[in-house]
Formats: sequence, structure tokens, C-alpha cells
Amino acid sequence: MTIDERKTINTAVIQNLILENRGKLSISGVLDVLSFDDQVVILETELGMLTVKGENIRINKLSIDTSEVIVEGDIASLAYTDKESEKVKGNFMSKIFK
Repeated sequence: MTIDERKTINTAVIQNLILENRGKLSISGVLDVLSFDDQVVILETELGMLTVKGENIRINKLSIDTSEVIVEGDIASLAYTDKESEKVKGNFMSKIFK
């Protein structure tokens, strides 16, 4: 998928990430929390998979009605991946470890 195709698909989607002092992250447009522990949170958002990494991470607020999540802790990185590439990666990794 090219960048132009992504722009046309996602024009109606608005997602906000607000990071305050690398300690509090507010995210809108969250569809699901796929996994979390004290170092990594993986979220499915309307714009793709979002991975939040750091230390002492905790989910402080999860609202299904408003599709918002607040993550607190020592946040070190945020990374998006496409939903399609995550599916391919998961299939590849599951084949290796069978």
C-alpha cells in the first residue's frame, strides 16, 4: 500500500497522541488492547498497531465508549506498524516456532 492510498483510506480517521513529559500518554482511536506488561503495551488503533515501550508502564484509563486509553510510566518509544504487516509477521513467527 502506497502513502497516497493510506491518505485516501484514513482521511475520516482522527487519532490523537498526547505525550506529557514522557510520563503520561493519552491516545484516542483505540480499538483494542492486545497485550500489556510493565515494559510494553500493544494497542490496535484505527491507524494501525501502536507499540508503547518503556519502564513501569501501566494502563491508567481504558474507555471503550470513547476509544481512549491513558498510559503512564517512563515512556521511551512509540512505534506504529500496519495491521497487514503485523498479520504477516505473526504468521511467519508462528511457522518458525511450530
